[in-house]
Amino acid sequence: MGLKMSESAKPYFAMVCLQFGYAGMNLVTKVVLDRGLSHFVLVAYRNAFAMAAIAPFALLSERKVRPKMTFSIFMQIFVLALLGPVIDQNLYYAGLKLTSPTFASAVTSIVPALTFIISIICRMEKVEMRKVRFQAKVVGSLVIVVGAMLMILSKSPLINFLRSHLIHKASSSVGEDYLKATVFLLIASFSWASFFVLQAATSKRYSSHLSLSTMVCFMGTLESTALAFVMEPNLSAWNIAFDMNLLASAYAGIMSSSIAYYVQGMMTKQKSVVFVTAFNPLIVIIVSIISFLILCQRLYLGGVLGMVILMVGVCVVLWGKEGDEEENSEEKFVGKLLGQRQFGGT
Repeated sequence: MGLKMSESAKPYFAMVCLQFGYAGMNLVTKVVLDRGLSHFVLVAYRNAFAMAAIAPFALLSERKVRPKMTFSIFMQIFVLALLGPVIDQNLYYAGLKLTSPTFASAVTSIVPALTFIISIICRMEKVEMRKVRFQAKVVGSLVIVVGAMLMILSKSPLINFLRSHLIHKASSSVGEDYLKATVFLLIASFSWASFFVLQAATSKRYSSHLSLSTMVCFMGTLESTALAFVMEPNLSAWNIAFDMNLLASAYAGIMSSSIAYYVQGMMTKQKSVVFVTAFNPLIVIIVSIISFLILCQRLYLGGVLGMVILMVGVCVVLWGKEGDEEENSEEKFVGKLLGQRQFGGT
């Protein structure tokens, strides 16, 4: 029994650890972006580090079991790199630079709800409105959005800007920055959710997860580097030394790209894409606590209430997903039992 419990707890442990990694990436990245590092260059370096970190493991461990590459799979990998490294990472960093790690992670807490909607549209999730478990996933997703909105509104200077009738140059600039950042982060969230869904579909056709993650990082490096050269033609922007810029690039590449892609792919295959993204709101909770304890940033009552609501939403969604897995296991067991009876009867 103890072994079964420990095995069942591994996916939860892996996903929680991953959120701590993402939270650390938010804080470290914010520092280098504020110091002037271009987010286009950072994304290019991030994916280069990610590819270098995971490629040796893929080459050694999957050389005999790697599926054949087809044109359709290659195009899916190309789109995955476009959705993740190019669109999501660049827009997320752009929004992070204009605001704060807490605000950026709060906006992207809506990823589970977006993933759930896209999964339904792509028929990866069954629409079963009469079942309590499906209702739980719907309600949990809505609760997560409410919690995220509460955290966003409680920390955003944009609200004061919109309420004020006296428009000053400074306040106008802050309001415009937060409005622009919100748009960037919402588009990044949609791109990230789409990445998860496409990654789940691609993993079913290309089962070598390390190789798949490596190729996504490789294509992401090519695409993000091409974009960076267009947006940052000055070669001095690419200068990097043994400093915080190097640390941020390596940390984000190894932890938040190579390891994250692999773990997310494995957990998506073992559980589901909705299960994987349900943990994303934990990032804003971890970032808020670290910012309060270490960086001495303020915690607002609305932010604390938002964190509680986010946790409730996450638990409700996970409860709904566990019910799906139990039902699927029971259906498989009954199907297998009926098959054995039919085979014995013939």
